[in-house]
Amino acid sequence: MAKEQMVKPIGGPPSEVEHIKIESNYLRGALVETLKNPITGGLPEDDNRLLKFHGSYMQDDRDLRNERERQKLEPAYQFMLRVVLPSGVATSQQWLAMDGLAHKYGNGTLRLTTRQTFQMHGILKWNLKPTLKKINAELMTTLAACGDVNRNVMCSPNPFQSDLHGEVSHWARQVNDHLAPRTRAYHEIWLDGEKVVDGQQDGAEVEPIYGPVYLPRKFKIGFAIPPYNDVDVFSQDIGYIAVIEDGKLKGFNISVGGGMGMSHGDTATYPQLGKVIGFCPPERIVALAEKTVMIQRDYGNRSVRKNARFKYTIDRHGIEWFKSELQNRLGWQLEDVRPYQFVNNGDRYGWLKGSNGKWNLTVYIQSGRIDDQEGYPLMTGLREIAKVHTGDFRITPNQNLIIGNVTSQKKRKITELVEQYGLTDGAHHSALRRSSLSCVSLPTCGLAMAEAERYLPTLIDKLEPIINEAGLRDQEINIRMTGCPNGCARPALGEISFIGKALGKYNMYMGAGHAGDRLNKLYRENIDETEILDTLRPIINQYAKERDSGEHFGDFVIRAGYVKAVHDGQEFHN
Repeated sequence: MAKEQMVKPIGGPPSEVEHIKIESNYLRGALVETLKNPITGGLPEDDNRLLKFHGSYMQDDRDLRNERERQKLEPAYQFMLRVVLPSGVATSQQWLAMDGLAHKYGNGTLRLTTRQTFQMHGILKWNLKPTLKKINAELMTTLAACGDVNRNVMCSPNPFQSDLHGEVSHWARQVNDHLAPRTRAYHEIWLDGEKVVDGQQDGAEVEPIYGPVYLPRKFKIGFAIPPYNDVDVFSQDIGYIAVIEDGKLKGFNISVGGGMGMSHGDTATYPQLGKVIGFCPPERIVALAEKTVMIQRDYGNRSVRKNARFKYTIDRHGIEWFKSELQNRLGWQLEDVRPYQFVNNGDRYGWLKGSNGKWNLTVYIQSGRIDDQEGYPLMTGLREIAKVHTGDFRITPNQNLIIGNVTSQKKRKITELVEQYGLTDGAHHSALRRSSLSCVSLPTCGLAMAEAERYLPTLIDKLEPIINEAGLRDQEINIRMTGCPNGCARPALGEISFIGKALGKYNMYMGAGHAGDRLNKLYRENIDETEILDTLRPIINQYAKERDSGEHFGDFVIRAGYVKAVHDGQEFHN
């Protein structure tokens, strides 16, 4: 590609979404008026697009869709609401507030997401504003939880290196806050803030980082603390890899250009791994994040949204072009990459004592769903713990929960509550189940082609006898399932993954690196449960018999020739 082509933004007419953003007056649109419309429980599509920036998606209950259509009723519209929670850390008061809102305005459940935050479903249009007001009253926000902006910044919850976690988490929050949109639209619409004429404040530029059209697509950032890659740092648009020397944080290796989403049948779309480009001291990482976001703002594809993520911008122009452009904007050079090593991307369950002398309990949460089920009152138990807990709650990137910074005095009481309500650290579950991730999918996600959250536990029920017979009950194998290829549970990094194609049908992928440093590859296409079990049984048995000492499943299926290793997403479909 010629040099003059490499430094130009991609051509083509702007997509419809770009027009919606530019005409929205910094995310206002007609939301005030359409939210008050009593005729419908939904929103026009233009305002639905803008609502995402405010942290909400309009959905409908797809289980009821056909029946409501027969009754000539509009779909059962409801809204998903997502909170911005940097590093996934919440206070007990914030936990109780979210629990209360879920019962007052939502469907009575909460979901812990793979981006370490709360998600609430089932909110009616009329209840959005009071819900958002309460969230903000508890010092949280939903602004930029969705939309073409930087999303919730992730950070390893690290339950044992307390001081180090606190320091890295501080920098994650600094990046998160710096990249937050500056528009006053959110405060005007939801918090009864004073209306600002034409979106301007004292003549100042409204969005100094994003500009009036924001980014071409969403943007994601994560902080990892080796040797644990629990944030799947190479799936992030920017990954910060903490460099620890003599127990001290020296700075971060910088990874850029990761991303999980793709589209079935479109080989121009693919998941991608971030590329490590250099080292940066802590005091410079906020500027690095800002300039990286601005490069994507200026050079990302605003014509074809399927190719608008940062990974495609880098792959189109080249990593050396990006590094040069970044350093020119920064006015300083990145240092050489420093040594680091990842060993896995899972959670450590049970009680662990932190370096600050306080305790942390990691509780297993299946698919991140917080609710009360018969014989397992999980939501009630966590509510009672929050009433006495003086530390924090940390949502992990694997949809589990850490009851963090528990004092020795409180540990006894919390242990009693854990036992009283039957909360589990997952010890009685197989390692396969403990290593599972899934997206919400049906019935609420409008993009879902197949089940995920509601089905993966059932599939694992049927895989566990095979695992047990092979003597692999305690062998960690990352397994992930999504209802579509958008990648919300980072399926391209599962040693075994299923991506929905149609109801009851999935594409099956294998071969990702156990530490999240290699993509998987398609092995079987459009298969049902019977075919899944028949396919995996002999592979699992062979792995049990022929694996090398310490060899992970993803490494074995490559060595055994089932799939090829994929280290670059541009080879994902080859």
